[in-house]
Amino acid sequence: MSLEIKVPTVGESITEVTIAQWFKKEGDAVEMDEIICELESDKATFELNAEAAGVLHIKAQEGDTLEIGATICEIDTDQAISNTEKPTPMTESKKPSTTGEIKEMIVPTVGESITEVTISSWLKADGDFVELDEIIAEIDSDKATFELPAEANGILRIVAQEDETIEIGASICKIEVMEVAPSAPETPAPAVAEATNTIAAVESTYATGHASPAAAKILAEKGIDPSQVKGSGVDGRISKEDAEKAQKAAPKAAAPSKQEATTAPIIPGSRNDRREKMSSLRKTVAKRLVSVKNETAMLTTFNEVNMKPIMDLRKKYKEKFKEKYEVGLGFMSFFTKAVSMAAQEWPSVNARIDGNEIVYNDFVDVSIAVSAPKGLVVPVIRNAESMTFEQVEREVVRLATKARNNKLTIEEMTGGTFTLTNGGIFGSMLSTPIINAPQSAILGMHNIVERPMAVNGEVQILPIMYLALSYDHRIVDGRESVSFLVRVKELLEDPTRLLLGI
Repeated sequence: MSLEIKVPTVGESITEVTIAQWFKKEGDAVEMDEIICELESDKATFELNAEAAGVLHIKAQEGDTLEIGATICEIDTDQAISNTEKPTPMTESKKPSTTGEIKEMIVPTVGESITEVTISSWLKADGDFVELDEIIAEIDSDKATFELPAEANGILRIVAQEDETIEIGASICKIEVMEVAPSAPETPAPAVAEATNTIAAVESTYATGHASPAAAKILAEKGIDPSQVKGSGVDGRISKEDAEKAQKAAPKAAAPSKQEATTAPIIPGSRNDRREKMSSLRKTVAKRLVSVKNETAMLTTFNEVNMKPIMDLRKKYKEKFKEKYEVGLGFMSFFTKAVSMAAQEWPSVNARIDGNEIVYNDFVDVSIAVSAPKGLVVPVIRNAESMTFEQVEREVVRLATKARNNKLTIEEMTGGTFTLTNGGIFGSMLSTPIINAPQSAILGMHNIVERPMAVNGEVQILPIMYLALSYDHRIVDGRESVSFLVRVKELLEDPTRLLLGI
């Protein structure tokens, strides 16, 4: 029986493809799911798999442009059976069966304010078998990264490519639903194994070192010989990614002539650079920071705080604190409680502008700036004014851990009435932090350094931290900002006030 192989649907807006190259020749034996040729559209490159085992009969040549659905080749399946041992009933029963159903997967709703996402990376390749609920891709929004699970068992057909931005509800991929997963191939009989190994050797020899059209173009632009590039694709083929990573070998330095000896020396060394596309999170952070600088009357006021009382208190009670609550006693709980108390006394620092109105909050939701792998995120500690030291410390640890593992939810990053950022953990001595809009203020913490200070007419060496309060002068006056920061300093230098609420 002769099986027609037609040009598959590779994208909603793609109506035709070009045959870039054949990996098999006319009359070659092919195996089911083996890659036999490469197709190019105006958007991407795709691989065509054999839909059955047999002998290949090519109908369209390299360079031909075909419409979607046109016949590209035929596979004589009867010839495959006559040339090999017929499979046993047990072997046939293990073959996966296609149900004929196509499961279209769309971009899920990941948050109320999110209207589009970017495909960060595909964890499975086009044509791979995927299982139900298996993670197949990562998608980026302007706030967080999400994992996309497969919605059925079957063969994956990718619609949206990596780095492509698509709207919520748009088609992202399709799955050709199958009843069972393909099983691992059984060890072939000696005669069959020998024939299979011979075919595999021929395939490896043909494909190894061959560049795909996209890769060949990139290598040509770089002036790199494909024979110098190691391919990571199927059977050692050079993929587009291999070509992008390839670097031209530096020429060997020749011995300088007498004339060259008087000129400036050529110092050997790498002068390569690399480009990386900005993630959606990074682009959104950049856009918002510039917007804040341009749209607010931002001003920064400074003060310093003697950290010795807090350090002495921690040193005295940190072991007992950890023994009782099973969490460490850090500096963040002191600062969170201090700004919560000061914000209730100076409410404009904890307010925001909404149109022509000022919104004052009776609660204090403290955003904690955390440096995550994909950029800066600000999870929120809600109702910090009502929390104990132990509750604050637990929440700080929980949110920071989720941030560094890219597991924060939209709800955990939404809101916030005041922000704390601690550049001191990276060694920062002083900075002017940018407001986290639409909030009206942010407090920057810095590193603790021992400095000589005058205390009651005597010079003492004390651990000092500089504090920086950036605020929106449209809503916070100078008197309020300075008084707020002085109140924070007062509470930190006498932490018993935090416990007594005075």
